[in-house]
Amino acid sequence: MRVAIVGASGAVGQEFLRILSERDFPIDELLLFGSPRSAGTTYNFRGLDIEVRLLQENDDFQGVDIAFVSAGGGTSLRFAETITKHGAVMIDNSSAFRMDEDVPLVVPEVNAADALVRPRGIIANPNCTTIMMVVALVAIERLSHIRRVRIASYQSASGAGAAAMAELEQQYREVLAGQPVTVSKFPHQLAYNVIPQVDVFTDNGYTKEEMKMYNETRKIMHSDVLTSATCVRVPSLRSHSECIWVETERPISVAEAREAFAAAQGVTLMDDPQAGVYPMPLHLAGKDDVYVGRIRQDLAAPCGLSFWLVSDQIRKGAALNAVQIAEYLIQVGEV
Repeated sequence: MRVAIVGASGAVGQEFLRILSERDFPIDELLLFGSPRSAGTTYNFRGLDIEVRLLQENDDFQGVDIAFVSAGGGTSLRFAETITKHGAVMIDNSSAFRMDEDVPLVVPEVNAADALVRPRGIIANPNCTTIMMVVALVAIERLSHIRRVRIASYQSASGAGAAAMAELEQQYREVLAGQPVTVSKFPHQLAYNVIPQVDVFTDNGYTKEEMKMYNETRKIMHSDVLTSATCVRVPSLRSHSECIWVETERPISVAEAREAFAAAQGVTLMDDPQAGVYPMPLHLAGKDDVYVGRIRQDLAAPCGLSFWLVSDQIRKGAALNAVQIAEYLIQVGEV
C-alpha cells in the first residue's frame, strides 16, 4: 500500500500523520508532498524520516493507491489529474469537488457506499461542520425522517488554520498587555469576542460556510431536508460546537433520541445536565467521536427536538473522516 499526503505541513496534514500512525493504517510506503515553502521539510513517521517533496505536474503519483489531499481548493483543482491519472484514489479535503455530481461526498457513518462510485477517482470530504452534524442527524433520521434543521455553530479558531490559532493566542497577550491587537486571520478581533461570520457572505445573506451545510447535508443524506445555519467564530482554540434543532415527521421523545445517539456509530452520549455533564470543546480536542448532550424537546415545534454537539473539527471534521473513508475502501476490497 503506497499512500500520499498532499499538504503534509498543514494542520490537517499533520493530523493525517498522527491518525495514520495511531490507527495502524496499512502503509508500505508513505509519500509527502507540499508547496515550495514546505518542500524539503522532514517528518518522522513510524521511525522513518520522510522528506516532503515538491508537488509538481509529473508522474510522482504512479503506484500510489490512496492520496489524502488537504492543500486548498486551488491546489486540488490544479493537481487532481496529476494525482489520479495512474489510478490513485484522491480523497480531497477542500470544497473544490464537493457538489460535483460525479464526485461522491462521503461521511462513512452515513453514506459509506457512495465512495464506491467515483468515476473521476475523487472522493470529497465534506465541510467540518457538516460532518459533525450528519453523524448525529443520521441517528434521528433512522427514527423518523427529518424535514428541517436549524443550526447555530460555535466554531473555534482552528477552523481557520494553525496561523489563526496562533493569532488568537497573540491577541489575548496583546489585550492583556494593553498593546494594539493584531487582526489578520479574522474579520475582527476574536479575543474576548464572538464573530457572527465564518467565510464570506453570499447574495442571500448567508455565508459560504452556512450554505455548505445546506447543500452538503442534502447530498450526503440523500434527503430533501432543509437546513438554516448561523455560523459563529468563538475564541476557543480547537473543536467546534453546534446547537441543533430538528423537526421530524413524527414526534421523537427525549428517551428515544438518547437511545439512538447512544447506539450510533461515531457518537458518544454525554447528557447529564443536572450534574453539569455535557460536551465542551475544552475537554474534547483530540477525540474521535461526535459528542452529544443537552437533548430536549423543542418548545416551539410539536415534532421538534434540540440537542448540543461538540467534535474536534481537525480530527473528525477533516483528517479522521478521510482516513475512515480509506479504511472502508480497504475493507470492501476497493483499494
